[in-house]
Amino acid sequence: MAYQSPISPGISWYETTISDRTEYPPLDGSRTADVVIIGGGFTGLSAAVHLASSGVDVVLLEAFRFGDGASGRNGGQLGTGQRAWAEELEAQYGFERAKALFELAEEAKSHLLEFAETHQIDIEYVPGQMSVVHKKRYLKSYREHAELMTTRFNYPHIHYMEADETAERLGSNRYFGGLYDKGTGHIQPMKLVVGTASAAARAGAHLYENTKVTGIKSENGKVRVTTATGTVTAAKALIAVNAYGGNLEPISASHVMPIRSFIGATVPLGDDSPVLPGGESVDDSRFVVRYFRRSKDGRLLFGGREAYTADNPLDISTHIRRQIAEIYPALANVEMTQAWGGSVGITMPRQPFVREVMPNVISAGGYSGHGVMLSNFVGKLYAETVAGNRDRLKLLEDLKVPAFPGGRTFRSPMLFLALSWYALVDRI
Repeated sequence: MAYQSPISPGISWYETTISDRTEYPPLDGSRTADVVIIGGGFTGLSAAVHLASSGVDVVLLEAFRFGDGASGRNGGQLGTGQRAWAEELEAQYGFERAKALFELAEEAKSHLLEFAETHQIDIEYVPGQMSVVHKKRYLKSYREHAELMTTRFNYPHIHYMEADETAERLGSNRYFGGLYDKGTGHIQPMKLVVGTASAAARAGAHLYENTKVTGIKSENGKVRVTTATGTVTAAKALIAVNAYGGNLEPISASHVMPIRSFIGATVPLGDDSPVLPGGESVDDSRFVVRYFRRSKDGRLLFGGREAYTADNPLDISTHIRRQIAEIYPALANVEMTQAWGGSVGITMPRQPFVREVMPNVISAGGYSGHGVMLSNFVGKLYAETVAGNRDRLKLLEDLKVPAFPGGRTFRSPMLFLALSWYALVDRI
């Protein structure tokens, strides 16, 4: 029987394909460690693997099951570079730093694929990603971006697509052009979560599920993490809860905002379907982005509805099917076999939030929809920091990520109004 996440609506299609999702025990009693990690998504599990592999005594605490949050329920697209385009980062930080951030992200991409191969994790990687344009006035910036990637940032894998190439590759004439990136692709994210947890356990990390952290304090050179069933005292801590931290730590909570995102899976479309004949993943130019791809067995996995309140799978299916039909009218009545949702952690500038929030405690999250690739690598960079090399993590720590305005009382209503406005702009 498929497992139903207690924190997110709907059973994901990913969960139905996992037959060996190992269960880990809850923490029972108190213990010490070199490092304690809060959060069992991509960031936390990756950090656990790399720390344990280097001989660090590491404890990881997950409130529910590994993969219940965004890491196990996302669109599976890797992307290229940071969430913000390289030229946008150059305008803010200068060329040298923008280039360093881009190269860091490219290393993150290579690391993810190499990690999966080394640990024999079948992540179902499929190369190719398209970023397509839903308004003609955006075409110029996409064309210029493709040229800049090749000439200025030494990335030769991307080219601009005219409308006819876009329509042929999509199997739809809904978009006006876009970018084709053969240097990236998409994966089955839940398989990466499960495989990374297994790798961490084999390396000697102490993994605990269904262990909700209720408090964290740093004093007298030690970090003390409390749960309902025990405590962990360590020299250092990593908070890797992203959108699911609540008010556990106030600095993280003020900088990383959870928003809801929903995905639906259709029945297999068949080998003769004109939809995405090359198997690439797609994201579009809307602020409230739509993203979709074909699964290994030929389903259309389509995400696109963002919301700010809870929802149920039947409602999700209705809204997702309507958006599918805008792009593929022939699928207006396609059967949806699963529909699910979850929370994505975003920041104001759509740049990762990585910061020391109290002595010996680093928090990482806010990947803003670019976390499949970046979050795994941030876990590795954290392990490097524990080993004494903080230079590369510092590239992310020094990003200018302001807190959301409005404080705890007003920031959610203000974000709702802002994103509702952008959703309206997407339609006009």
